Parts: sequence; structure tokens; C-alpha cells
Amino acid sequence: MAERRHFDGVIVVGAGLAGLSAALAAASKVLVLSGAPLAHGCSSAWAQGGMAAALSPQDHPSLHAQDTVLAGAGLVDPVMAALLATEGPEAVRRLADLGAPFDRTDEGDFAQSLEAAHSRPRVARVKGDQAGRGIMDAVVKAVLSAGHVEVRNGALLCGLLQEVSGAIAGVVVQMDGRLIEITGHAVILATGGIGGLYGVTTTPAELLGEGMALAALAGAQIGDPEFVQFHPTAIDIGRDPAPLATEALRGEGAKLINGAGEAFMAAYHPDAELAPRDVVARAIHAERAAGRGAFLDARTAVGDHFPEAFPAVFAACLSGGVDPRLEPIPVVPACHYHMGGIVTDAQGATTLPGLFAAGECASTGVHGANRLASNSLVEAAVFGARAGLAAGQRTAAPGKPLKRILLNPLPKAPLQDLRQAMSQDAGVLRDAEGLLRLLALINRLEAIHGVCGALVAARLVAACALARRESRGGHYRSDYPDQISPARTLITLKGGVMESLAA
Repeated sequence: MAERRHFDGVIVVGAGLAGLSAALAAASKVLVLSGAPLAHGCSSAWAQGGMAAALSPQDHPSLHAQDTVLAGAGLVDPVMAALLATEGPEAVRRLADLGAPFDRTDEGDFAQSLEAAHSRPRVARVKGDQAGRGIMDAVVKAVLSAGHVEVRNGALLCGLLQEVSGAIAGVVVQMDGRLIEITGHAVILATGGIGGLYGVTTTPAELLGEGMALAALAGAQIGDPEFVQFHPTAIDIGRDPAPLATEALRGEGAKLINGAGEAFMAAYHPDAELAPRDVVARAIHAERAAGRGAFLDARTAVGDHFPEAFPAVFAACLSGGVDPRLEPIPVVPACHYHMGGIVTDAQGATTLPGLFAAGECASTGVHGANRLASNSLVEAAVFGARAGLAAGQRTAAPGKPLKRILLNPLPKAPLQDLRQAMSQDAGVLRDAEGLLRLLALINRLEAIHGVCGALVAARLVAACALARRESRGGHYRSDYPDQISPARTLITLKGGVMESLAA
């Protein structure tokens, strides 16, 4: 029998930028539950590029929103994109006020870089490629000094508590080897993405989509789970997770070349190195599949300035025996971001009362089929704060939970089998044969290990990728290479089985 506790406030699960932004914004007591110490085990701290926001006189939120809509390949909600772009500048300034050390111009303005598919330089960075770490350090300090926020590290999410009405009344976590039920006024899931489901990923391996899986099993609507973004330029030095060569390098003029030293991107897209990420990822995949290899050559664009301009990339390269000042960096596409997730409104509310979601595990409608570069941190800050404000206003005492929705852990060996299969069959290129093969593996693993978060999340991706018989954004079907009319995937589960697959 699990121990039962009640928290007189909001429960936030996850301590990335979205979760901590929610905690800071809530006008009530907040309990932050994190499996790892703050700023560890979350993608926010690993982000290199920065935060996209219209901060210069030459830019405007309407232009940022327009670029976001265009990048999303027909599936972005323009109202949500406008909201993000409008509130983005203030989110950046708020983080700067907390102490985030954004790069500045000589005049004291935010220094901003150009990244792929942006029509203006609008990415605010920290020390070139350390935005995530710099921002998270400042936010963590603010959270630890906030009198209304309590933080519990070492709390692993295992389940949700659901009332007979369907409302979410709390969570089940494992702490100190025990299962503990914690009820509260509202639950905000800020559990991150699904990168750990893939054999090649740039995200923390802990991110297995368990928040999305639990929300789905509880009956929350899930949106667009098939849309996974693969960062084109993970550094191919055999590390798991793979280090990231930030997109800002290409913004600075670095070129993609093959093993013969030939620049190849112009043959795939007129914008060459600054083409949308999905195009660049498929080009690199094609060059590698053809045996020509793929490398990012920054010797001329960055050269001797690498150590101070891009210290994280420089250190990662050296750790793998590559000196980017003297030689091209071997690169490979890697799972980087999940555009799909738990459907929310502009206040972070899901389709289940009492349950909110923010950050990568949420589907706000901002990213569509292909996230615009550096929109993830700004989305986490903007919509995380909105979720915190809304959840903090929910004061109804929880009723007696009807049931616990629990997940089994997936052991290491079958998880590795799943990861390899996801990269092979639900990766940069997909087809029906591979997706059916992947679903058969998921069925076999579920028969042995039961309901595991990783398997539920992987099934959502694979089944919806199989159902989407077109290519759009980050989802590319080699057997259905054309686009059809744009339509979102909106799905619910009943008894763990997909009840509706309606676009």
C-alpha cells in the first residue's frame, strides 16, 4: 500500500525551464518533483542555440510568428504562434533580470544570431553555445530562493491519481525506494520529450515520454505524436547521448561537406546550410547512406576562435579526438525534439480537469510539423509561466481518487532494442514496412513487460506515423513522399488502445 500525502498547492513534475517557469509564476504553493538534481536530466540545460525572440528594431513579433508558421509546414496554430512571438521578448527580458547572462552588443542590447528558417537574426545566446546552461543556472537560483516553492529531488514519476470524474488529483512517485501518492490542487506535467526512445539522440537518456504516456492512458488528448525533429548535426564520435553541434555554427558560415570535401547542401535546397532542419537532416542522411559521409566544416567560418566562440562544441569535439579548428566535424542526424505531445490550450490546460502540461511534453500548436530553430526555450518560458498562473488559480480540494494509473519500468536490454528500432524505423526516413516491424516489436515487448511508459510513447509515435500517409515537416515517408491537405493528428486512448485517430 502506497503512502498517501496531500500538498496544499500545485504539483509540478519536471524541473526544466518549463517546469521551473511554471513554479515561479504560480501564485500559490508549489511542489516541484524531479528525478534528478535541478538543471540535470533535462534538455533545457543542454540547449545551445538560444531563445528566439523579436528583440531588435529590425524585427517584429509578427515576423517571428510568420516564420514559425512557415516552418511548421501547415500545422501551426497561428493564434498560438502569435502569442508566443508577442510574449517571447518579455520572457527573455524576464530571464535576463533573473541573471541569465545573455550575450550583449557593445551598446548593451541583446546580441542575436541568425538560424535556419528565420528571416531575421533573432536568437539571443549565452557565450555562443551555452544558452541552456546559463539560463537554467539563473532560474534554478530563483526557484531555490522563492519562498512558495518546495523542491524534491530523486522523485521518479510512476503514475497519476484520477478521480471517477476523470479529473487528475495527484501523482504517484517513487522516492527513497517507496511508492508515494501525492494529491494536490493541480498537476503540471513538464516531463520533457522522447529523445531517450531513440538510439541516436542529443537529449538526456532519461527522457522516455512517460509524462505523455501517462496522460494518454488517463484519457488526455494527444496531438501530432508522429512529428519528431532530428537535429542534422549531432557530433558523430560514438557518445550516447550524442553531443550537439549547434545550428549557430551554420549561421556563422560553417559548411556541410562530404568525405570528398564537396559542399552538398545547395544540391538539396536553395537555402543550402540554412534550409529547414528536416531538409538538412535528410540531406546528411542521404550522403551518409550513399557512403560519402557528412562533416561540418567550420575551419574558415570559426577557426581559431572556436574555444571562446563555441566552447561546448569545442570541448565535445576534443573529447572525441576532433579539433574543429583543424578538421571538419563528423555529423549525424539525431533525435532532438518532439513536436507532438499532450494537447493544451493557451493556459497549459489539457483535456482532463486538474492536469496541465508545459514544455516539450505539451502540444500547444506552436511547432506544427517542424519546430522553428530556438523556439523551444522561449515556448517553455512563455507557456510554462502561463500554465503556472492557471494551475495556481485552481483551489478545489481533490476528491477521493478512483484509481492509480501506473507504469512499469522497461528493463535496460529491451529498452536498447526499442531505441535501435525507433532510430531505424521511425527515424529520418520512414515507410510502412519499417513502422509495422516496429509496432510488432512493441507488441512483443508489451506482452513480456506490460504497460511501460517507453512502449506507450513509442506506440503513439509509430502508429500515428503509419497512419499519416504523406510527408510533412519532420515526418518523411519514403513510400508517401508527397504532401496532402494539412491536418493535425488528434488522438485519445481508451483502455490503452487508440480510440480515435482523427485529423
